[in-house]
Amino acid sequence: MVMKVRNTLDCLLFIAGRKQLRRVAIIGVLAFNLGVFSPTTIPAVTSPTAKPVYQPLSKQGNKSPIDADHYFIYGFDKQPKIGTAIMRVEVFSRDGKRDTSFVIKGDTDMPSMRGAHSSGDRDFSLSAKGVYLLPVRLVMPGDWEIRFTFEKNGKTVFRGAYLFDI
Repeated sequence: MVMKVRNTLDCLLFIAGRKQLRRVAIIGVLAFNLGVFSPTTIPAVTSPTAKPVYQPLSKQGNKSPIDADHYFIYGFDKQPKIGTAIMRVEVFSRDGKRDTSFVIKGDTDMPSMRGAHSSGDRDFSLSAKGVYLLPVRLVMPGDWEIRFTFEKNGKTVFRGAYLFDI
């Protein structure tokens, strides 16, 4: 936006010459501030993607569906407390066989202080036993949320959020 206005002013200044430089600059600034340059002529910046929707998840240890053919079971390795806790996720096919073909990402944050303690999307590590693991850093008591994103073949297939307190 500034470059467009500046280029317009530069053109006006070139045409007006040096004698009227100051007058044209003042008129240009006033015209901009008074709204002569309509905001509808300036293209709006839009978000490239809409905010993703995360489905609320049931309690830890329960089966949660990913799609028609898969489900997962998640939970902390032990009761979470201030410090580092390990989130475990196991993915199974409908017939109960373990499936390790997913990429799972986790983002930990405090909903009441959104962004203040966010870990950002981090990939779960896959253990030798086929369990997805994510160290979760919990820095203070309060409400926490882990957002899970499941991807398969480069496409997001499921998003879920687990809320808990410490």
